Parts: sequence; C-alpha cells; structure tokens
Amino acid sequence: MTVSRRRALAMLAGSAALAACSTSTDRPAEGTAAEIRSSTSTAPPAGPVTSGSKIQYGDDTYQFGELYLPTGIRRPGTAVIIHGGFWLSDYNASLGTDLAQDLATRGWAAWNLEYRRLGYTGGGWPTTFQDTAAGIDQLAVIAGANGLDLTKVVAIGHSAGGQLAAWAAGRGGLPADAPGAAPQVPLTGVISQAGVLNLTRAAEENVGNGVVTELLGGEPDELPDRYRLADPILRLPIGVPVRALHSRTDGNVPFEQSRSYVDAAVTAGDDAVLVETTGDHFQHISVKSAAWALAVEHLGELTGP
Repeated sequence: MTVSRRRALAMLAGSAALAACSTSTDRPAEGTAAEIRSSTSTAPPAGPVTSGSKIQYGDDTYQFGELYLPTGIRRPGTAVIIHGGFWLSDYNASLGTDLAQDLATRGWAAWNLEYRRLGYTGGGWPTTFQDTAAGIDQLAVIAGANGLDLTKVVAIGHSAGGQLAAWAAGRGGLPADAPGAAPQVPLTGVISQAGVLNLTRAAEENVGNGVVTELLGGEPDELPDRYRLADPILRLPIGVPVRALHSRTDGNVPFEQSRSYVDAAVTAGDDAVLVETTGDHFQHISVKSAAWALAVEHLGELTGP
C-alpha cells in the first residue's frame, strides 16, 4: 500500500460509521483480483430476480450490482447508487445498501453498483471507469425481466461516487475510443453527494492525500489528455441535469469541489444547481439525515411524480 493510500485511509477512518459498514468479507489474496478483466460475458438471470439480488455485469468478482425493487406501486425511473470511499478497495458497495433499500421502500427501483477500485480489487484508470459504464449499461439487459423504467435513469453518487456519476452522465460526449464511450443506458440526471467534481483541482490541492493521482496514474500536467476524459468539470457541457449536494463544513471533500463545478456547468449552459446541506461528509449516506432527505427530494424532481 502506498503512503498516499495509507493517508487517505487514515482520513476516512475518522468516521466510525463509515468504517463499520465498509468491511469486505470476500477479499481475495492481495493481487489475485488485480488482473484487469473487462469482459462482460457473464450471463444475467433470464427471469425476474428477488429484490436485493446480486447480478454480475462482468466476470470479475467486483463487477456486480445489487437490484432493489419496490414491492408496491413503482415510481417512474430507476436510481443508480454509486458508492464513495476515494476509489479505494477498502470501501465497497455496502455503503450504498441502506440508500438503495430506502429508495425501494419509497417506490423506486435502485441499482447499487460495485466496481473495481484502487488496491486489491484491480481498479484505477481505465478499469474503474469501464466498470462504472458497463455496470450502468447492464440495466438494459435486466430491465425487461424486472420491469425497470429506463426512460429516466438518475445516478446518485457519494464522494468519489459523485465523480463517477457526473462522469457517466457525460459519456455520450466522449471520443469513440475513450473508456465508457457510446452508452447503452444514458443517464438523465445526477445527484452528487459531496462529489469530487473537479479532479484537476483536487489533484493540485492534494484532496485525499494524493489519491486522485493514483486513480489517474499521474498529475494533471503529466497526463492532461487523461484528465480531460475523466474530470467531470472538463467534460462540460453534458446536457444532463446535475444537483450537487454539499456542506460547507465537509472535512473530507471541500465545498469548492461542488461550487466550482456548478459555476462552470451553468456558464456552459447546463442545468446545474448547488444545494447546501449541513453536517459532515457522511451525513449523505445516512437514510435518517436531512442531507439524504434532500437527495430523495431531488430524485423525485428528476424522475417525475
């Protein structure tokens, strides 16, 4: 483990709630999952699944999503939950489980997405981005059997997941040979929960103690083309509504990450709104928090009544 990753983990470990819900029980031996396998040949279930079922979108252990379905009347649209944790292997999709379950009780179908991350799960550039794209596109495969409404697909991403959500919303504008290009399931909205929406600035300001440069493999001045493909603020305009929820007292991801993105998005002509919340970085993933209530409110706005 690199020094920067240890520092990032130490910073995140300051929240007991996050540490409690991020322990993986299916870790392979160090290095065994680091082989980059981008195959999506794993066959999904042919018929409908039980709510909470794990569905592979690729052959790797960490290429899966969990589909949560309402038991009663369904609301329009589908929500994609993309968890955070500074793109590190030590933080997994369990961070999004409560959110997905809560949305299902409110009538939304929710797809809780896992992806390969920095460390023993074999993520980084371009793997993490390929997985995010393939995981969202898997909805097209499983939609029919499970009654999913893909006319409105909104990604809700926390922290690093906010970066991936905003990036995924702009996939339609990527060059044809870029990771994640040509989406099969376009996102129609994004709710970023304290997202890292300005990767270039985050790298320059050492947000996460160097984890952004680990994600992309170098500094912005060393890999400008890669940052142009991966950095949400450099992909504007994307033509997709973005609601950036962030607290000024966030001690993990600076409030300026959301404010700078929204300012740039509005200038570029996009529908983007900065929504100030209260509390710390992790309030967003507590279903009893005011920050989560705001996320649910904006999901209703973006999917319709």
